[in-house]
Amino acid sequence: MSTSVTPSMSRASIDAAAFNRFLELGGRVLLALLFLLSGLSKITGYGATAGYMAAMHVSPTLLPLVIATEVMGSIALIVGWHTRIAAFLLAGFTLIAAIIFHHNFADQIQTLMFLKDLAITGALLMLVANGAGPLSADHRRTR
Repeated sequence: MSTSVTPSMSRASIDAAAFNRFLELGGRVLLALLFLLSGLSKITGYGATAGYMAAMHVSPTLLPLVIATEVMGSIALIVGWHTRIAAFLLAGFTLIAAIIFHHNFADQIQTLMFLKDLAITGALLMLVANGAGPLSADHRRTR
């Protein structure tokens, strides 16, 4: 994209477009950090996480898949590589996790955690719909 000002483009619209590109990148990074830090904490607290999964009637043998989903999915979002696919998979993962781990609506904290997961799922679905934006590996691949 040319950054030269044409008669139909004001300096303000160029600045707004540049600002929006960085907002898209910042949003992807912030959203992905949640999954990256969560995945890494599952590695360092592997035994505790496996125990929690077992207590919730989820097989701890799924933990390596969970870690891979969170870490690799978050990296894909940050870099903007196959963003729609990564966001779709993370959205499904988040929705399933919300249903399994935060279904006790009598507990206000669990209700808030469930709603937080729904909001995150919504943000991920927006990435599925709109893609990563121009500051991404996806954009570079399609040029």
